[in-house]
Amino acid sequence: MNFLITGAAGFLGSALANQLALDGHQVRGLDDLSKGDPNALDKGVHFTRGDVNDRPKLWTLLQNVDCVYHLAARVSVSESVLYPREYNAVNVGGTVSLMEAMRDVGVRRVVFISSGAVYGGQAKQPLKENLTPSPDSPYAVSKLSSEYYVRTIGQLWGIETVSLRVFNAYGPGQHLPPSHPPVIPNFLHQAIRNGSIVIHGDGSQTRDYVYIADVVRAMIATATAPSIDGQVINVGSGTETSVRGLGRLVIELTNSQAETIFNPRSDSGVERMCADLGLAKDKLDYHPQVSLEAGLRLTIEQDPRFQKEC
Repeated sequence: MNFLITGAAGFLGSALANQLALDGHQVRGLDDLSKGDPNALDKGVHFTRGDVNDRPKLWTLLQNVDCVYHLAARVSVSESVLYPREYNAVNVGGTVSLMEAMRDVGVRRVVFISSGAVYGGQAKQPLKENLTPSPDSPYAVSKLSSEYYVRTIGQLWGIETVSLRVFNAYGPGQHLPPSHPPVIPNFLHQAIRNGSIVIHGDGSQTRDYVYIADVVRAMIATATAPSIDGQVINVGSGTETSVRGLGRLVIELTNSQAETIFNPRSDSGVERMCADLGLAKDKLDYHPQVSLEAGLRLTIEQDPRFQKEC
């Protein structure tokens, strides 16, 4: 098949692009490199630097494409609170631009990568797709808005659409920015340096951590799965882990002397998050294969940033 991946140089995008190319597909990648790394892409991926709002470029890249994976987005929750206009322009505006270009060219299927963040705080766990979303950040709002745009434009113009709500993905190569880094690479970075693992709140809040290879398997299955037009589907591990428990596991696996520090005055986010995977199992035959402990071991073994210290 012929694929176009927007946000192809990012953490999820590069893993997906490389696997599709390895499987023998023709893969085109688009990324503005504001956060992504083109060196993460294998030679089999035909990469173009560009903006997802550049419709003439999209028209060119979409020629003869069977399926689009749309991952291009700004993804920092804390940053979105400061710059909601920019998040709306990139995440929502870029999605609409892509859907218009797909309509113009005649591409028949798009897989939009959304986020478990759209659920916000919910009384019921695990989180089912039919729950009413309660987004609590401009980032989450932008993802939910994009889901509606994708499905609505798809219905109007005969484009098959699927939105995957990916929970806390992690694995080798995940970006580690100096400000507000993702929790797993941040904990690993601190642990191997025998530094300080800072936990916001009391650490009882839970998240659903899903290994990158499982996410990629779900994304690939979505390209050809039948009878899923218009669906919204969770992709996670289906396992709830407290941040406190994650910290203990990281210290154990790295044999670290890191100190755990609790910051009770900081915002710890929603209390609980765990994906219900019933729909993913039914529609995508999705069964997570990598436990959190196994995924952390793989991350430590395969990521050079952590190999050097351990």
